[in-house]
Amino acid sequence: MSRLTKMLAVAGILFLAVFLISLRFHPAASKVKKQDPSQVTVSNLPKEKKTKAKKKVSKRPAYMRAINWKKSSEVKAYPDLTKYAHIWLHVSIAKQRVYVMNNQTRLYTMYASTGAKNSTPTGTYHIQAERGKFFYNAESKEGAKYFVSWKDHGVYLFHSVPTNEQGQFLIKEANKLGKEANSHGCVRLSVPDAKWLYTNIKEGTKVVIH
Repeated sequence: MSRLTKMLAVAGILFLAVFLISLRFHPAASKVKKQDPSQVTVSNLPKEKKTKAKKKVSKRPAYMRAINWKKSSEVKAYPDLTKYAHIWLHVSIAKQRVYVMNNQTRLYTMYASTGAKNSTPTGTYHIQAERGKFFYNAESKEGAKYFVSWKDHGVYLFHSVPTNEQGQFLIKEANKLGKEANSHGCVRLSVPDAKWLYTNIKEGTKVVIH
């Protein structure tokens, strides 16, 4: 065998060896373990954390009592109005509250019930001369204690929760205090709050209702 022939034979062997080695390590020849889609179940998926929706509960301020038409609205004593120079009353129909104010400072908060079907006039008024310890309206078949007029001289009043002709409180109506507008246009208050207002609020005091 000539030298050239031997060289060609060796070259052929080397080429064959390289070719076989390349086949062994080719990506197509390597076995890749693929996940069977049928084996993917819900239990294999990451679990979502369940969050409970929290209900917003409006908390009663610490200075306020639970609504009770027989008691004062706040746990603290009523303010001494002689110590303040700029007293006025703010009636909130939306919140069913009466705020005793000195300038922009709230001195006291009272639970209230204003007029049903928006029957309480809104605007700015002033405490009038008419006031008393009891009245009864035969037309509406309701009366009240400790009334103070703020519009039309005895027509629109601050007064206690309603009574019958004998002055006995109407419990069903009284229990709506501070919860819903249910009067005939006047502003209802708890019995102690109405009495305090009757005793202490001066004629001419500004009343703002909205």
